[in-house]
Parts: sequence; C-alpha cells; structure tokens
Amino acid sequence: MQGTDLSLILGGAASGKSGLAEKAVLASGRQPVYLATARAGDDEMQEKIDRHRARRDSRWMTIEEPLEAAQVIESQAGGRAVLLECLTFWLFNQLEAGRSVSQEQARLTNALQSARCDIVAVSNETGLGIVPPGEFSRRFGTLQGELNQRVAGLAGNVALVVAGLPMMLKGRLPG
Repeated sequence: MQGTDLSLILGGAASGKSGLAEKAVLASGRQPVYLATARAGDDEMQEKIDRHRARRDSRWMTIEEPLEAAQVIESQAGGRAVLLECLTFWLFNQLEAGRSVSQEQARLTNALQSARCDIVAVSNETGLGIVPPGEFSRRFGTLQGELNQRVAGLAGNVALVVAGLPMMLKGRLPG
C-alpha cells in the first residue's frame, strides 16, 4: 500500500478473511491499528473476540468502537494502516441502535474516501446463500450488499476469500 489505500476483503463466516486482512495491514509497513466493531453479546462471541485478540501481537493498537468507525478513521494520520473489522458488525450495530443507515453509510464512505491512512476493511459476503424468510434478515442482507458495493467501488483492492484462499477481484493486496 502506497499513499492512502483502501482495500476490501470479503468472505463468508470463518473463511479466512480476517487473517488475510491482518497480513495485508502488517505488510504495509505502517503502524497497525485494529478498529474493532463487534460487541460480545454472548459467550460464543466473546470467545471469537478473544481468539482474534490472541492473534495480534504488541505492534497492534486496538480501538474498540461499535458505532463511530467514521470518527475513528478521520482521527487517524498517515503512517498508520487501519484494519476495520468488520463492516457487517458495524452495520448491525447501526440498525440495533436505531440510527439512519443511509446517513451512517454516507458518513463512513466519506471517511473512507478522505482517509489520511491506509485502510483494510473486512466484510461478510451475505448474498451467496438462500434468501432468508424473515423481513429483518432480508433487509439486513440487502443493506449489507449495498454497503459492500459502495466500499468496493471506492477501494483500489478487493478480495473474496473462500476456504482460506483469496481471489483478487480488483487490484492487489500486499504480502
């Protein structure tokens, strides 16, 4: 990553997207910042968060912010590479908080466009499965797909990870 680059890494649950994102951030040679958006609502989620924390060494600065990712990105300066983990939890948190998703997506995409640091965003590709029967699930899938499309349109690098194998859709990731 040279200058300020935006990369998007998509994949299903447990596809290997987070590990790839961590490698890309470290390969940038910049100060790695982990912007965590997940909340531990149950024991299983807390275990997942703990596994992610255990993978990172002391080089990483961690910022836990479930709602204000745009604000955190705007506060980062050059010389840093931010891993935004992940857009899916960020979107869910916006819905759960009753925020205007369109306004929050605009804030986030504006922050991504004007970032003064490199960013690797991770997101779930939710559109590859069956259409869920519930209204909330269908709405969430649509909103997630729209967000992924917006970020992919801004990103210079986009990868889809399947079974731990990255497929480059656009550009090239470091490392």
